[in-house]
Amino acid sequence: MESTQACPCGSGQDYGQCCGPILAGERPAATAEALMRSRYSAYVVGQLDYLFDSLHPDHRNDMDMAATRRWAEGATWLNLQVVDREAGGEDDERGVVEFIATFKEKGVIKPHRERANFQRQDGVWYYVDGEIVKAATEVHGAKVGRNEPCPCGSGKKYKKCCGR
Repeated sequence: MESTQACPCGSGQDYGQCCGPILAGERPAATAEALMRSRYSAYVVGQLDYLFDSLHPDHRNDMDMAATRRWAEGATWLNLQVVDREAGGEDDERGVVEFIATFKEKGVIKPHRERANFQRQDGVWYYVDGEIVKAATEVHGAKVGRNEPCPCGSGKKYKKCCGR
């Protein structure tokens, strides 16, 4: 990826000023969010060894590099959205970043929403682990009582119509 192109992490900066130097090992990620963004960019540009290197050393034995490679190469990475962050600044030792990485796989657009935990060790930020955030159940419209008119417009009570 050219350093004058927009960084795939969505920061609005050029790749050469944002994730490029981090992925190239020229400078470490200054914050947990910067590390998370660089890990997303690694998926986009295919620098999958960086995912292993930026994983906390205590968790590297758990990484299935072949599965990660299949997922990364089988998807088209569309965008990254940071939803929330807790701590993870330049003076912190731990941080949490919640994000949505949207990708297209086998023609289907899918969101990957995660609350990721990060830890700084010897001045270097590492990804520790994360939890998938399930989509909230959405209720559309008000709940209809059994004896109320059916919202379909039939004129029947809900329990005798669509509520069966």
